Amino acid sequence: MTQEQINQCIEECLACMTACNHCFDACLQEEDVNMMSECIRYDRECADICAYAVNAMTRNSPFMASICELCADICVACGNECNKHSHDHCQACADACLKCAKMCREMAH
Repeated sequence: MTQEQINQCIEECLACMTACNHCFDACLQEEDVNMMSECIRYDRECADICAYAVNAMTRNSPFMASICELCADICVACGNECNKHSHDHCQACADACLKCAKMCREMAH
């Protein structure tokens, strides 16, 4: 991986983390919070792994590929969950998650 590719992946992870945090907060404001419970759960998981992946990449962790692979898996799961909901914040989050997953997969291979 080149430093440019790593930097691009870091940017996608940060964008995804931000989108997940926004979606998490917005879901908590929805009228039927129970309907959003899985989305909220995935948002938290995804934001956390994205932050961890950024940390791993910035310190050139020997586990970077494995962490990025796990990040991609969680991003796909979160993106798929968010795609089930029509709210703008969910759709924006799904888009960010799937972009991040693609970039993390490239980092892992």
